[in-house]
Amino acid sequence: MARRPELAALPVALLAPDEIRRLWQVSPLGRHAGVRPGMTVSQAIGLCPALKLCEPDPVHYDEQCSRLLAALVRVSPVVEPAELGRVFVGMDGLERLYGAPEQVIAAITDAVRKLADDVEAQDPLAPFPGRTPYAAPRIGWGRGKFVAWVAASQAKPGGTVGVQAGEEQRFLSTQPLATLPLDPDTHRRMRQLGLKTLGHVAALPEAALVAQFGRAGRRLWRLAAGQIAEPVRGRVAPEPITAALTFFSPVGERELLVHALGQLIERALGDPRRVGWRVQVVRARAELEHGASWLVAATLKDPAASRTRRHAPDGGARSRALPGRSSCGSSGRCCHTSSRSNHGPASPSAATP
Repeated sequence: MARRPELAALPVALLAPDEIRRLWQVSPLGRHAGVRPGMTVSQAIGLCPALKLCEPDPVHYDEQCSRLLAALVRVSPVVEPAELGRVFVGMDGLERLYGAPEQVIAAITDAVRKLADDVEAQDPLAPFPGRTPYAAPRIGWGRGKFVAWVAASQAKPGGTVGVQAGEEQRFLSTQPLATLPLDPDTHRRMRQLGLKTLGHVAALPEAALVAQFGRAGRRLWRLAAGQIAEPVRGRVAPEPITAALTFFSPVGERELLVHALGQLIERALGDPRRVGWRVQVVRARAELEHGASWLVAATLKDPAASRTRRHAPDGGARSRALPGRSSCGSSGRCCHTSSRSNHGPASPSAATP
């Protein structure tokens, strides 16, 4: 929506970045018509014939994620990307730099808004100031990641919701049952038991939920009661080695794309910066026609340095990653990134506000 403001007045859905034609994200107007993420295209169109479908652009999302994480790291050294659209920032110890929690939040907000200003200044084609993905972040803060995430989900665009220490259970008590990380079967069983809010769950004896749902029931009860405060876990971002290839005309032949990826792998592995380092993660991405893209990541079980071991596990991932629909031919750039690590998995994650 930030890049296509003309769709703001229409019900819009973003397709999932895989071969299954399901909806990934839905705009408020689409939700109002009954359309929900996870629906098939046929189900969604049946509910809302005017629904506008947009192809995903994971390469763009990945770039926006990198910018956001870089901006947040300037405020706190402990930043944990959770998923697309969700990032946790550790606040422990920051009071010595910024002051009270509200001042820490102000510093985070300023960093994100400065990022929005920088993006708009660098984009001469941005006719709508304030429409960047960072212009109106929802921010929540509290003790532990779950409370902070629920608080953020309650905030308005550009707003902040904070939960003071000791107020966690009162704040969570009014939240709907779906706030908990429930699988469909557990959600159905809890609804059959008459549980509609987190307050209803916390009002039960912990042992009763354990008897019904086992170890998962204990965790759910403690989340609902505000007794779990999971810390934010930062990550060490490896320095990537990147190789890129430009096609001067759109390419759709799978064999040619596989060959191009093989050449990029060889080029990345031959980079002098890789000497002495083993490869842990391989990420491939390509720009497609009509502004779409695809991106795939493969993590090796054991870090590898040889070309033979590097090619073997990546072959299946490369084949699965290539566009399978005849309407999607690669154009522009096709690049391969080889992340290096000697210390276990270092798979980059994506998040945008």
